[in-house]
Amino acid sequence: MNLKDIAERAGVSTATVSNVINGNFHKVSAETRARIESIIKETNYHPNVVARSLAGTQNHMVGLVVPYISSMEEFTISPYYTYVVSALERYVRNHDYYLLLRCVPDVHSIVPFLSAWNIDGAIFIGVLGSDVAQIKKDFNAPAVFLDTYTDEKVVNVGIDDYRGGYLAARYLIGKGHRRIAFASPDPSVGGVIGERFRGFGDACREAGVDFSASDVYRTNTVYYNAIAVGQDVALSGKAYTAVAAMSDIVAMGVMEGIRQCGFTVPDDFSVIGFDNINEGAYVTPKLTTVEQDMRGKAELVGKYLLNMIETGEELAVNEKLPVCIRERESVKTIIG
Repeated sequence: MNLKDIAERAGVSTATVSNVINGNFHKVSAETRARIESIIKETNYHPNVVARSLAGTQNHMVGLVVPYISSMEEFTISPYYTYVVSALERYVRNHDYYLLLRCVPDVHSIVPFLSAWNIDGAIFIGVLGSDVAQIKKDFNAPAVFLDTYTDEKVVNVGIDDYRGGYLAARYLIGKGHRRIAFASPDPSVGGVIGERFRGFGDACREAGVDFSASDVYRTNTVYYNAIAVGQDVALSGKAYTAVAAMSDIVAMGVMEGIRQCGFTVPDDFSVIGFDNINEGAYVTPKLTTVEQDMRGKAELVGKYLLNMIETGEELAVNEKLPVCIRERESVKTIIG
């Protein structure tokens, strides 16, 4: 059974069958669509996606690349990726596209693979600025970026990371905290964490609060590794009263590390996170955090990509969504 056979049984052209298979329903009457779909179901027909891809036709498939994930890691170890991937999959699915997800340690290694499959476009999450130019040069389809800092003329959607770091510091300072630890991956790498660190430091300087490199506790975005940071802060002897973590999963690990040392949150140490993932409302105490619209961000970058695919227009946009403080229970006010 092939496309021609289905067209003959339905009494329509192969182009009409192709429109139904590819989701171009506006080009087909409801009655004809129902007849074709019935035949497809009855004959258990499956279109040869590989052949269509190699033939260079649009196959309604977009790639999603999560870089810097080694072969021994899973992207689900970071709840942030889970939320973003879920939102993107739903968005492209609702627009009759398919999502091809790939995690890679080296972002350049995936470009030939995506090109060979002739996908319609791709989304790259959290790519280092130094890698963007090469991706743009080597990839022969529309590409958009999420949470990426670059001078290249591309579509990038993110949040105001600088303001997020700034708000975290100002919030803690406003609650009376003067000795604050900062928990995150290495800020010197730049990008998202670098911007949050810069905003945090500027807020501390403006308020006359001492903050230096010795107050930075490095950890990757993994709960169990962040527990050690919580222990280090609790046992540092530096009189910290608060910890600003640059992700909620790190904040929760820090809280557990503090607990394991015999201290409590927020009575002994206050903790603020970043992202506002759902789990922050489930822990005890409930996590105060810098909130970002992860779903809105994912849908916006998806919208830009599909627009470029369907219009053939090359866009250059750097859009930053706002952030705010979601106040819960993990930060206390220090009086006097």
